[in-house]
Order: sequence, then structure tokens, then C-alpha cells
Amino acid sequence: MKISGFTMAKNADKLYYPIKASIESILPICDEFVIALGDNDNDDNTLQEIESINSPKIRIIRTVWDIEKYPRGMENAHQTNIAKEACTGDWLFYVQADEVVHEKYLDTITETCKTYLNMPEVEGFLFRYKHFFGDYDHYIKSYGWYQHEIRIVRNTKDIISFASAQSFRKCPNFNGLDYRDKTGTSSLNVIAIDAEIYHYGWVRPPELMQKKKKSLDTIHKGQQTVNELYKTQADYFEYGDLNKLDKFTDTHPSVLSVWIKKFNWKDKLTYGKHIELNRKKMKHERLKSKLITLTERYLFFGKNVFGYSNWNILKPKKTLK
Repeated sequence: MKISGFTMAKNADKLYYPIKASIESILPICDEFVIALGDNDNDDNTLQEIESINSPKIRIIRTVWDIEKYPRGMENAHQTNIAKEACTGDWLFYVQADEVVHEKYLDTITETCKTYLNMPEVEGFLFRYKHFFGDYDHYIKSYGWYQHEIRIVRNTKDIISFASAQSFRKCPNFNGLDYRDKTGTSSLNVIAIDAEIYHYGWVRPPELMQKKKKSLDTIHKGQQTVNELYKTQADYFEYGDLNKLDKFTDTHPSVLSVWIKKFNWKDKLTYGKHIELNRKKMKHERLKSKLITLTERYLFFGKNVFGYSNWNILKPKKTLK
């Protein structure tokens, strides 16, 4: 059995993505790791960060992004598929540049891949998610934030990264252009794996968080729209009262320890007091989401009943050997 890791990135270093830790977190169980690395700005050091890992498993494919050809976030999926198509493994393990896997899950992931290797009806594996927000001690578990996602897929050509690269779908007759067209596509049949993805995409200094948001909005909405949207916005992101979020009391992945030591913006965060936001409310801050979240937490024992789903869950084998 062979496992390929893969990802895509552009300007990851200057936008404060922990891409080195992301790659290192799954590298021990991968036979190769393929990265589609875009045309970074001159002041970005993503290539140097990746090269500093110094692993013969890593293969870098240099690319050029074209958000006019692939608008509405579809360039993310396009770049992801460039990396995916270059993988040679039986299973393909996708981690985005702000996603890290705790080492405590690696054995489970490997054993699960072995168990279902010769069961072609299993097309991928579904992971739980933990979305950290503001700092490394708080996370969001709320309606409107995906609680699960597919991160390992079988190496078949008709499985592609979809929409803005959040998930995967089966697209037998994909035209290579419209990653948001679901016509003729179908959800993957997956096994829910007992492992979690730690997502750090919302943990940055407030100024860099705003820059990252602006960058993502440019990919999804275009430069002209973004120029108007941010004309009157502050140059920093207001996280709000972090004490209203769930408290994280476990350990972070060991590969992230150096990154966490750079945390130096606590004095710019808010804990336990009301503050006027300099932005529109996010989904978890709106009344509807709060009510649905409470309903799921206390009436459905935390089960994600009303949330996003893009898969068909299969029953697992009774015993994993």
C-alpha cells in the first residue's frame, strides 16, 4: 500500500499559513508528498519553508494561478487537482496549508487505509474538524462551520477537488473548467475515520488575518469587488469575545510547537467583555446559528444534524486489524 500526501499553496508564508507543520504532520505515513506551488510574490518565502523540511519524499510542481479563468474560488480546486493528478499512491491524503494532523492519529489513519485498500466501494475517509479561532486555546463548534470533511480519497481520475477545494466529488465527465457545476457528479462513499483535522486558518495576528481574508475574497469575488469591499474596512480583523467559544484543553500537534511559540498578539484579543465589531457578524455570531447550535448540542447530544454534508457514509467493518 502506498499513501501520497498532497497540497497546493501560494504566498502561504507571507499570509501566515503553517504550511511546514502541515506537511510534516502527515509526512511520516506518506511515501511521497506532492505540492502545487503557485507564483508567489517576491517577498514570500513559502518555497524556502518547504525546502527546509529537506525530505526526498517531497515533490514540488511550480504553477501559475489564473483567477479569471477559474473564478469564484475555483482556482483553489484547480491547483489542488494539479497536485492530485501527480500523485502515485493508492490513497491520496490532502491537507490544506492551514490544516495539521496530530501524531496521535497517524497509526489509526494508516491502519484504516490498509483495512479498506481492497474494498473499491470505499472511495475516501471522512475526518472530524476542530476550527481554532483567534488563539490556540479556543475553537468554534457551531452551525455554519463544517464539522467533518473528506481528506483521503482513492486514487481514481474521476474523483476531483470541487468548488473552492473544500471537498471532493466524483466527476466522470469533468470539463476541466467549471468546478462548481454539479451536473453529472455524485458524492463519494466514505468511511468516517476516528481522527481529526486541526484547522488553524483563523489563528493569525489581526493584521495578517485581515490580509488573508482580503486574499481569499479576491480569489472568490475578484479584485474590483474586493477593492470596494475593503475601501472603508479597518486594517485588522476583530475576533470578538473569545470567551464565548469552546475552550481547548488538549495538546496541539508536536510539529506545531515552534509555530505556536510565535504567538504574540494576545494583547490584541478580547476575553470576557463586549466589544463593538468592526465587521459584519460571522455565521457563528448570528442568532439563527446560535439556536441551531444549541439544539444540536443539547437535544441531539452534539450530533451534527443540520450541518453541511457532501458524502455518503458507509458502515465500517466491525473490526480493524
